[in-house]
Amino acid sequence: MATFPTPVRVRLRATGLGLAFGLIGTTTGGAWAAVPLPPATPTLYSGGDILTMAGPKPVYAEALVEKDGKILFVGPLAGAIKAAGAGAKRVNLAGHTLLPGFIDAHGHMVYYGKNQMDADLLGVQDIPELVARLKVQAASVPAGAWIVGFGYQARALKEGRTPSALELDGVSPDRPVMIVDSSGHLGSANNALLKLAGVTAATADPTGGAFARQSGSREPLGPMEETALNAVRSQRPAFTGKLADGAILAGAAAWARFGQTTAQDCGIGLGADDIAVVRNAIDKKLLPIDLYICAKDSATNDVIDAAYGVSRAYTPSSTGTAALLLAARPDLDRRYINRVRLGGIKYWLDGSIDTAWFTQPYTTNPPGKTGEYQGYEQIPDAVLLAGVERFWNTGVQINMHMNGDAAADQALRVIETVIKKKGWSDHRPVFIHASYLRPDQIQRIKAVGAVPSFLVASISSGGDAVERFWGPERAAKAAGAQTFQTAGLPYTLSHDAPVSPQPTILGLVDAAVNRRTASGRVIGPAERISPYDAMRAVTVMAAYQIKEEKSKGSLEPGKLADLVIIERNPLKVDPGSIGTIRVLETIKEGQPVYRMSAKELASIPAAPAIRPEAPHNHGDPLAQPKPLPASDRATMERLLRASQASLR
Repeated sequence: MATFPTPVRVRLRATGLGLAFGLIGTTTGGAWAAVPLPPATPTLYSGGDILTMAGPKPVYAEALVEKDGKILFVGPLAGAIKAAGAGAKRVNLAGHTLLPGFIDAHGHMVYYGKNQMDADLLGVQDIPELVARLKVQAASVPAGAWIVGFGYQARALKEGRTPSALELDGVSPDRPVMIVDSSGHLGSANNALLKLAGVTAATADPTGGAFARQSGSREPLGPMEETALNAVRSQRPAFTGKLADGAILAGAAAWARFGQTTAQDCGIGLGADDIAVVRNAIDKKLLPIDLYICAKDSATNDVIDAAYGVSRAYTPSSTGTAALLLAARPDLDRRYINRVRLGGIKYWLDGSIDTAWFTQPYTTNPPGKTGEYQGYEQIPDAVLLAGVERFWNTGVQINMHMNGDAAADQALRVIETVIKKKGWSDHRPVFIHASYLRPDQIQRIKAVGAVPSFLVASISSGGDAVERFWGPERAAKAAGAQTFQTAGLPYTLSHDAPVSPQPTILGLVDAAVNRRTASGRVIGPAERISPYDAMRAVTVMAAYQIKEEKSKGSLEPGKLADLVIIERNPLKVDPGSIGTIRVLETIKEGQPVYRMSAKELASIPAAPAIRPEAPHNHGDPLAQPKPLPASDRATMERLLRASQASLR
């Protein structure tokens, strides 16, 4: 069993800061800065596989030395001992594997944390069970707060549909009740919430969304999708105080538990209080891991205005007129303040499995859809064009949600227009999901320098539905990682949690390697990739996607000591078991932010340091991730107290 050092504190970077939550300028210090820490004792890791992820083929090192939150040395043990010097801490990996910390290429950590405060609707079998779970939740929700549940799937319910407002009135006829499905794109409200939100027969469907109507009338039925759901969801009362703290702590605990040292929330503004929740985390120094955020397109100006305020508060040495700073806002720096930075703006171009926008009709229509259904566009070209033009030559990346090829066409059409007008830029626009791409689109993606982030996590949960709705040909090419690998183009893998029940990274690797659905079938075997290529997609390529490859993603001297220790090497096990590999410890800049409990660690036998690499034989399907232990939040709160104590 590996032996690990005792955590002392979580160090917070406090110099040379620019954009954090979209911040302007730089700083040389101020009242907010941490008290300088004494030189830290180096830590030397050895005794197991140290997989650097530094090249296109696996490269191993015998030892690694961390000092002052950065990697000091990677190489032979003798050199590591010399570099570490006398008195260095020694960590015996005991045959376990050391890797660079995993990087979330697309997820919703803040949204996930909020969901931990809501009813868990994952796996509900029918509407009565869903209502029963919400009633349990209602008993613990304070007066004035909405009763909310997340995670059901309409197609998995016995009734095959989303519950109506009348059925949700069975939870409470007087208090607002809202449910959101596991994709985050569909939901329903009870009559009290519809009234509160002002949704009536006279309410028009917003562009890119719809309110379901009662048969024979325009009266709202309860279910709502896409932008209609967002219009109601945005009116939810704000998370404040301990509730806001708890959401961030719960989200960070879950991300760290699965080995991630950089999290993401790509959609800040889905909730009206998102900006305040993130600002609360900045002010209280709640985060032990980095958080890259993207503003929801409609919240862009609000987020940037908030970022300007944070910049003024945390960079008191900044000078100049407010007008000058406001004019400079599109050129924000990309660094962190108290572990948060605004990295991009997100646009939703289409929907999920049921509402993806295609150039050709669905093979089988989803429930409730008629005719030659092709999904639908969420925003007009003009809106997307204005955003891409505004940020094309800045450090703020455009992230675009797309599942169908028509949505990819829109993204490419707009970017190509901007390039003709403004010229080439190393912008690295992110094609979120990019589920189905035609061959001609792949060459255009290369030409504009875009990076697709494939939601391979959905292969297990939604692969069978994709094949049914989209047809075998489109399903086989969905999330085409091997096509991009063969073409030598960058791509990443993402979990989109809470769309995926847990933010598991090794589960993504398993899904990309095996491509097995919930029924055990393989969809698109030609798009399976090797374990090593999948690991690169969640480390060095994910760092490239968010423009942090100089400091993260591989184990190389000078980079941040963002590390993860896992029980087995994914390259040396049956590929079908990759999803069952557990994270033993997550380390952010040299400091532990997650550690498996002593009891669990004691149950893990020491692994042999040298094992042959396993054949790529596609074994067992992806294992269901374990639920987040309640102890994780307590662990994160202890780390928080240690962090704050170190700053006093």
